[in-house]
Amino acid sequence: MEIILKQDVQNLGFKDDVVTVKPGYGRNYLIPQGFAVLATPSAKKVLAENLKQRAFKEAKIVDDAKKLAEALKALDIKITAKAGGEKLFGSITNIDVAAALENAGQPVERKFITSGVVKRIGKYSATVRLHREVVIELPYEIIAEK
Repeated sequence: MEIILKQDVQNLGFKDDVVTVKPGYGRNYLIPQGFAVLATPSAKKVLAENLKQRAFKEAKIVDDAKKLAEALKALDIKITAKAGGEKLFGSITNIDVAAALENAGQPVERKFITSGVVKRIGKYSATVRLHREVVIELPYEIIAEK
């Protein structure tokens, strides 16, 4: 079943992508939730026209995302957490990485950050997706509270 995504869907595609999914997933989840519409020939023509008109605006959005990526790469992210020796009490997730970025003055939504669950002190990296064409690796360090 071919559908056109109306917004970004994690692990499936980005807004305005035409993707093929299993019929049950499309019919029972994506379309009722408003994440997608059926890819009929007329819907594909409308999509092509919209993409053609939006091409110039898209270039500006990509440039802004690249500037933000450069600003993020320049940051030195240190997250403090309670620890006993090398092991953390609790864990560090993408929520904590997003909070650290916001404290540094570069807010990024946490749904665009993929870091996994970290339970030890040390240096790690998170993947930050700023745009479909701009994905960066963001290094950060977890240190113990004094």
